[in-house]
Amino acid sequence: MEIVYVYQRKRKEFGKQPVFLDTLAVNLSSDIPSDPSYARNYVERNPCSVEIQSVAEKSEHEVNTESISFTNRGILHLQGGWPKDVDPTDVEHTIRYRKKIEKDDEYIRVVKTLGDSMEHCIKQNNAIDIYEEYFTDVNDTVEIEQPWAKSLNVYRDPNAIKRAATSVSWYPDDGHKIAVAYSILQFQQMPANMSFDSYIWDVENPNSPDLNLTPQSPIVSLKYNPKDPHVLVGAYWDVRKGSFPVDTSAIEKSHRDPVYNVAWVQSKSGSEFFSVSTDGQVLWWDIRKLAEPTESLLLDPEKNGMIVGGTVLDFETTMPTKFMVGAENGSVFMCNKKAKNPSEKITHIYPGHHGPLQALQRNPFFPKNFLTVGDWTAKIWVEDVRSSIMSTRYGLSYLTDGCWSPTRPS
Repeated sequence: MEIVYVYQRKRKEFGKQPVFLDTLAVNLSSDIPSDPSYARNYVERNPCSVEIQSVAEKSEHEVNTESISFTNRGILHLQGGWPKDVDPTDVEHTIRYRKKIEKDDEYIRVVKTLGDSMEHCIKQNNAIDIYEEYFTDVNDTVEIEQPWAKSLNVYRDPNAIKRAATSVSWYPDDGHKIAVAYSILQFQQMPANMSFDSYIWDVENPNSPDLNLTPQSPIVSLKYNPKDPHVLVGAYWDVRKGSFPVDTSAIEKSHRDPVYNVAWVQSKSGSEFFSVSTDGQVLWWDIRKLAEPTESLLLDPEKNGMIVGGTVLDFETTMPTKFMVGAENGSVFMCNKKAKNPSEKITHIYPGHHGPLQALQRNPFFPKNFLTVGDWTAKIWVEDVRSSIMSTRYGLSYLTDGCWSPTRPS
């Protein structure tokens, strides 16, 4: 026999909160006096502040999608369908075989059958004008899309302290690599433990550089040798020999300010280049002997000892003795390397812009025309005219670069 006890209670009486009331302490069960010795174990915090976040903590992650490798493959279609006893490369042999087939009764029957099908298709085209234009009275609406460019890859400075990309040079052979110089142009404000490395990137792999270039100091300008794609100059690197420079110039024989631009010179050895800096010097070098420059030029256009700093260079291979220098004061100096004395090397001065020149380039189709970019404008010049023949309007933003189209001269 089973005995069951049932206890019942209302649900609203479950889990009531405790209620505390103030009452007079009439009877004390115990009295524990304070012990001052315990106070030495604690330190008073004044003020005492505690931070409490009322929102759930979240983390942010960046994920690159997996890159896909593409390959190009071509197919060469050759004339086929010949019997084994016919050589398709022998013209006379193939002509004889065609004449033999054309005399065959089966060949004539097949051609007649195909002719009937072709005639049917031709009659259909004659019955319907497939070139008829409908709605000729309606004007066509042409939508003009704004020009835009799509970013394919972004090559970020892999260091914790991010730096500006101050120079980019394409690999001269097939363009599948780029050399990028990274530096902070405020050299007096460089943070401690900042990396001096620049990098060579594979254009298809923006995740990690192809090679680190480790100089002794930050470099602003970096350029491939057009005759030897393994050689770069900023310092002298040969990528076949690793990340460190093969040679560097002596400090006491070099520029006293950052080198803002370098250009390779057309020479038989392919080892000569020249550099410009804001210290007002243009120096010629040979990578086979970087102990000292082979030649130098001070940018003193007025010949009064007032040196002007240079920012950009332009050298045209079709004019091996001429070169141009863009200066900090906005002027362009036309120079002749083969002048009889140093004072005659600066042949013309073009007073161009209100600030330092950011870009200087000759037209690839008409070398006597050249482009300058500085302050808020871009200007086009001709060697024989002292003033610009064309100029853009002053923009709201400061212009930092410009170049000619390699395919469209205008």
